[in-house]
Amino acid sequence: MLRNGFWNRLGRHELTLLIGLAVVAGLLAAFVNLAGEVMQGETVAVDRAILLALRDPGDPTHALGPAWVEETARNITALGSIVVLSLITLTVLGYLLLLGRRGAALLLLLSVGGGMVLSSLLKLGIARARPDLVPHGDVVFTASFPSGHSLLSAVVYLTLGALLARFAARRRLKAYPLLVAMALTLLIGVSRVYLGVHWPTDVLAGWCVGAAWAALCWLVALWLQRRGAVEPNADGGVDDSPEPDRS
Repeated sequence: MLRNGFWNRLGRHELTLLIGLAVVAGLLAAFVNLAGEVMQGETVAVDRAILLALRDPGDPTHALGPAWVEETARNITALGSIVVLSLITLTVLGYLLLLGRRGAALLLLLSVGGGMVLSSLLKLGIARARPDLVPHGDVVFTASFPSGHSLLSAVVYLTLGALLARFAARRRLKAYPLLVAMALTLLIGVSRVYLGVHWPTDVLAGWCVGAAWAALCWLVALWLQRRGAVEPNADGGVDDSPEPDRS
């Protein structure tokens, strides 16, 4: 019985942590490799080819498709802006505090805040220039590599998706917020390239770092929850049992 209990615990917890750490390590390794190639100029040809493929061949100053497609891309890209992501984070933060889940609220704040600091440091350290092949379809203020919209949208939406998944008991309900989070992250990254404000490798690097940071924060949350530092969820969901009749 003790041996069976040990292996069950290993399968549920330690193996999950090991797989999670392997994923984080793989994403970070991909980023480091990509950053090295970018700094050596090895991705210039691919970046230029993809960026120009999304422009009108007869007039590269215009993106492919009718005007409403470009306007839609601007609306999508706004979902990855600092203002929108901050508002979403503060809204969820307030909700967690109202629920009395202070540990989860603190982890959310550290995850998003840490992602913002990480994005700024990487941009300053690499200092890659923005694309100059085509007019920018959005206003930009910072360096190009990695894409801050891609990085931070991965951090915020994947973290919130994992948080919502903890509130669900069924696997289908757990998968839904994670799939939505991934779809939003992908769409925001693609919109940055379509609008000509980022090279494709900027976006790819942002996805790698953002997903790695979100996964690392999720692993830390699991580790702390098992030690009682973060509010546990019975069976992976919230307690949705009816309140007792006080009449």
